[in-house]
Amino acid sequence: MEQVHNPFQIAQHQFDLAADALRLEEGIRKKLRVPRRCLTVSVPFERDDGSWMVVTGHRVQHDVSRGPAKGGIRYHQNVTLDEVKALAAWMTWKCGVVDLPYGGAKGGIEVDPKQLSLHELERMTRRYTNEISIIIGPEKDIPAPDVYTDAQVMAWIMDTFAMRQGFATPGVVTGKPISIGGSLGRREATARGCTVTIEAACAHLGLKLDGLTVAIQGFGNAGSIAAELLAARGAKIVAVSDSSGGIHSTKGLDPSAVEAHKKEAGSVVGMRGTDKVSNKELLELKVDVLIPAALENQITGENAPRIRPKILAEAANGPTTPEADLILHENGVFLIPDILANAGGVTVSYFEWVQDLANYFWSEEEVNQKLEKVMRRSFADVVALAQKHRAPMRTAAYMLGIGRVADATRLRGLYG
Repeated sequence: MEQVHNPFQIAQHQFDLAADALRLEEGIRKKLRVPRRCLTVSVPFERDDGSWMVVTGHRVQHDVSRGPAKGGIRYHQNVTLDEVKALAAWMTWKCGVVDLPYGGAKGGIEVDPKQLSLHELERMTRRYTNEISIIIGPEKDIPAPDVYTDAQVMAWIMDTFAMRQGFATPGVVTGKPISIGGSLGRREATARGCTVTIEAACAHLGLKLDGLTVAIQGFGNAGSIAAELLAARGAKIVAVSDSSGGIHSTKGLDPSAVEAHKKEAGSVVGMRGTDKVSNKELLELKVDVLIPAALENQITGENAPRIRPKILAEAANGPTTPEADLILHENGVFLIPDILANAGGVTVSYFEWVQDLANYFWSEEEVNQKLEKVMRRSFADVVALAQKHRAPMRTAAYMLGIGRVADATRLRGLYG
């Protein structure tokens, strides 16, 4: 069995492959391989019963040579500093791939949010915000939602930060509720961006999306909305899963019916007229399009030989290990790597930030049009590099993102 990988070592390995292909000079390579700043904080807060709980929080800023740092905050019991460092690095390259004026950041709290009440979540969030407020801000570092955080959590962060500043600062976070400076289209952005890249991949490969079979691991925000968008375009969703397990039906699933069942039952598992399937089995189903939309390290050297979709679109961050990458590439799987496939979220986060700074807001139609333009252009840029260098899609995406960050680093030089 393959060992569980350290996500930061994976991020550095992927960086090294692209840096070699780019023939990156040694100094810039050393600078971009490691995060600029890591802040680890103690987060004490009061439980509903009056007792105190103390958890550990992190905020990592990987690079800011192209603009302020940008990246989500996740609440999960398995959060580690190395995971947050990897996610921050991936954000840097992701912003480079879609050509946004941002660097990468990420945050996380080592906690199981399902064990906390809404009031406890709020108290924890506000205390964490207070602790990291020394390094965040609209011109410094702009958090966003991630695993087990949402628009409500962003509203608490914004309010806490504004109380410290003494004035409204909507641009400090993105993914906020619409009524306090959020952007139309933000909730659907990750899934919409992923769907656009799948459409572009179909056109590139000479396939018709209408009628293709799709399996989605992870039925959260990205997975559930991707299911809806793809079904609306004629694709046949045959399997979906969440943390409790999955369901499969060769006849196809109605995403809105699955959503309704999950709301009622707390999981997709057990929906009438479906077969039970594990998260592991779902990845190995015979489908045209596979979308891992859950956590890291799901596709490994062990299971990759049995994973053979025509298109693999990474809606999650880091779902595939380096060993698996080689196997998938040899088996002719067309990969849309995470830093391209799921970049719709950060792209519309950028639109939200721009609207907040200007205090002028766009229609949902405008947001979606601008997003589609960015995603199609970025997909074409990555494919062109992959063909030019005869490189796998992931390496090509890294070359594009790292190349842009390296250019900025080279031009700015070193201070001091």
